[in-house]
This record gives sequence, structure tokens and C-alpha cells, in this order.
Amino acid sequence: MKVYAVIPAGGKGKRGGTATPKQYIRFHGKELIVYTLEVFQKNNLVDEIIISAEQPYHTLLNKIAKDYNLTKISQLVEGGEERQDSVYNALMAMKADDGDLVAVHDAARPMLSDAILTKAVNTAKEKGNALVCMKARDTLLKGDHIVKEYVDRSEIYYVQTPQIFRYKDLKKAMKKAYEKNFIGTDESMLVKELGIDINIVEGSMLNFKVTTMTDIEMFEKLTIHNQ
Repeated sequence: MKVYAVIPAGGKGKRGGTATPKQYIRFHGKELIVYTLEVFQKNNLVDEIIISAEQPYHTLLNKIAKDYNLTKISQLVEGGEERQDSVYNALMAMKADDGDLVAVHDAARPMLSDAILTKAVNTAKEKGNALVCMKARDTLLKGDHIVKEYVDRSEIYYVQTPQIFRYKDLKKAMKKAYEKNFIGTDESMLVKELGIDINIVEGSMLNFKVTTMTDIEMFEKLTIHNQ
């Protein structure tokens, strides 16, 4: 059983208010995506890394792979209009067996720990899939400028990545979604539509996605001591 990591990196990063997509912003001389890729490069359970990215960034990504000795990167494929398209392009490009595992992880989620990645992969090997999530800790409410009602947080989780599925299940789920003209915000949403139970693996607050300027500032401060 092989484990493929798919890193969709086609996002424009518009929410962050930066001209450069966030995954290519340099922190302490190193692009954000490098921090993400190094997690999978160093993990012994991951066999290959496939990156989906816009064509103009392929030259940079090839240079990154060489400069940082990211030997597990096996393919660069064209990024799609939506995240779902980018992941699907990677699926279609890989030569995986039905039972192989595909771990999809956000390019701009650079602080995934090796321990969480290992636990997620081992859970998927044992049970068929794994979804890294973080249990809600704060009081939750619904409202628009004023409080309407409070939400019971006991069964609420924040979904993170990686999201790991058998190749055959993820491919089937994506094809079904396209047949229905449905675009999901993540892979678990699509696989759940097949009636498959999805296993939760506890994530971490550090495994946040760099989306806003505040996130950029936080990642800058968290990594400065590791240089």
C-alpha cells in the first residue's frame, strides 16, 4: 500500500490581501509551501508527493524541489479553477492502485506535526480513511451583529487537513460530484456522499491554515525561533 500526498496549491490567496499567493510568500528566506512539503518529505509513511499548481509556478516549484532536496515530489500537475479540480487533476495523473491511500493537505497549512500525520496515515491504513479535525473549544453562537442562539459545541469540530482516503473511494466520490455538478469545500464532504463513515483524528491549533494577514503575522512569529 502506497501513500500519496496531494498538495493543491492553485489558490490565488485573495482573502489574505497579498499580491503573491500565500503559499509562495517567503518566511525567513523560505517559501511557505516549503515548510508544508518538508513535513511530508520527512515522514517515513509517505511515498510520493504530487503538487497541483498553476503553470506559471511550476518553474519555481521545480527549483524548490531541487534546492530543498524534496525527492518525494514525483509530479507537478495543472491546478484547477477550484480546489476540487486541482485534487482531481492530481488523482488522474497518479498511477495508484485502488487500495493505495491519498492524503490531501492544504499548501498553506505548514505546521502539521509529524505525529498527527503519522496517526492519520495509520488510522487510514487500519480503517480506510482519516480526517484531521480539532474539537471546538470556545463558546459557539449563531447571529448577525446580534446573538440569535448558542450552539452546543460537544459534537462540533473544525475540519483541518490532511484528509486521507483510499484512492478508489476518493476517485469515485469526485466523479459522482462532477456528475451532479457539485463543488465541495473539501474531500470529506464528497466521500461522505458515498455513505462511507469517516474517521476523525484529533488535530491541533498549530495546524492552522494561513489565510488572512493575521495568520501571516502569526506564522512569522511562530517560525522565527526555529531559524
